[in-house]
Amino acid sequence: MARTKTGFVRRRRHKKIIKLTKGQWGTRSKLWKRANEAMMRSLWYAYRDRRQRRRHLRRLWIQRINAAARLNGMRYSELIHALKGANIELDRKSLAHLAVNDAEAFSQIVAAAKQSR
Repeated sequence: MARTKTGFVRRRRHKKIIKLTKGQWGTRSKLWKRANEAMMRSLWYAYRDRRQRRRHLRRLWIQRINAAARLNGMRYSELIHALKGANIELDRKSLAHLAVNDAEAFSQIVAAAKQSR
């Protein structure tokens, strides 16, 4: 029985990983072992940061809502509580969008929430 070696299979696998690390600094894009380490780490960071992005965006929305609410004489926590009491079901993303882009509409929402208190 003839002996088989990895041949083009290994080269194809290595080239795939080198292609993924294109643009990285130094040997991380040239040498296979370093490229493999860099690729595994970068994929892990990508996975982790897809989840962290949601946390960061929610924090940003809350900061924007809080700033706009304080301009209208309320704190963030008071506003959220009043909105729940008034059965106004707007999520933080849309509230933050209103706070930044349409301050007048946000003021009307705050006024409606204040009346329900």
